[in-house]
Amino acid sequence: MELPWRANDQHVPARDLRASDADRERVVALLRDAHGDGRLTADEHAERVEGAYSARTLGELTELTADLATPEQQPIQVGDGPMFAAFTTVRRAGRWVVPAGLPVSAFFGTVEIDLREALLQRRHVVVRAAMLAGRLRLVVPEGVRVEFTGRSVLGTQDLRVRPSYGDDAPLVEVSGVVVLGSVNARTPKRRRRWSLGRRHP
Repeated sequence: MELPWRANDQHVPARDLRASDADRERVVALLRDAHGDGRLTADEHAERVEGAYSARTLGELTELTADLATPEQQPIQVGDGPMFAAFTTVRRAGRWVVPAGLPVSAFFGTVEIDLREALLQRRHVVVRAAMLAGRLRLVVPEGVRVEFTGRSVLGTQDLRVRPSYGDDAPLVEVSGVVVLGSVNARTPKRRRRWSLGRRHP
């Protein structure tokens, strides 16, 4: 199984990371939809598709779809700024680049971090939480460990992730302070595969 991390020991900015074929196909899919509903002309579509297949970095790909979707709906997200929720829910999901350190804070709000399609720049990611009556929810793919090393004051932690592949598996560490709040992490259930047997006469 391919784990969702890519070594970035040279501290390359997220925009300058090399794009994969799968990243290019994500962008092409959005361009196809935009052409189908009339947001792009045939010429614009052809030009941008050509640009997607020739793009070398994630930043080049994001420029092709910036005017076609909101930031949280972009097929590739390279913003690595802090997350803050006050009396609301803030979510980051899809194909996005996770920095080595991610500050998150919530004041009577919820921060949701979905890593199932994310690209980790380090094998060890630290989520620095500051929660006051807030909630932090993590969704991680199978094979990624989650540990809470922060301080909790009248708070709760519920880390329901499946066993990892070993001590060298990617680690998401949640540090910081949680006051009257909660930290939850889960690995989605595996999809069941049903098979129908043939009845023999």
